[in-house]
Amino acid sequence: MVGLPDYILMSAEEYLVWEPTQQQRYEYWDGEVVAMSGGTRNHNRISANFFKLLDDALADRSCEVYIVDIKVQVEPGQKYFYPDVVVTCDERDRDPQLVQFPCLIIEVLSPSTEAVDRGKKFAKYRQSPTLQEYVLVQVAQPGVEVFRRNEQGKWVLSEYNLDEILRLESVDVEIAIAHLYRQVQFETEATEN
Repeated sequence: MVGLPDYILMSAEEYLVWEPTQQQRYEYWDGEVVAMSGGTRNHNRISANFFKLLDDALADRSCEVYIVDIKVQVEPGQKYFYPDVVVTCDERDRDPQLVQFPCLIIEVLSPSTEAVDRGKKFAKYRQSPTLQEYVLVQVAQPGVEVFRRNEQGKWVLSEYNLDEILRLESVDVEIAIAHLYRQVQFETEATEN
């Protein structure tokens, strides 16, 4: 079997028809189709914990929480990304394949994606008028960064440690940071004798 290259070129219309038929996930960057890399157990556990906590907290509201396999349309016909967790509370979001009006996006950082998640992706996500919070979760050690859009439209950073409570203003939910890291095994540094 011949493998696909790491990236290929196609139109947005071709991508939206082709991508759901693939076994692997691909993001779309201005005509370039980019293969998504696989995650680690810790990455998966943190994503699952965040999803479960949000899904439980929002069960009685009109918000929807999605994990891993739902695309976010950042720019129609230009960019489609797969965040680790996305929340929409917008009744206009009815497309079964993607979210167009996110209020909260969560990325669990890995060494291979951290620079893109902090840089290019966040720059594009900030263009969404409905996005209110962008959350970056560390995998190597406990730590969460939340970028919030303030009343003036500026993005403000708040950092949280393991013993703190994260307040997600976009969905009015509080989560203990320790709960995000439930069952996560951090590598301990070897001590020299």
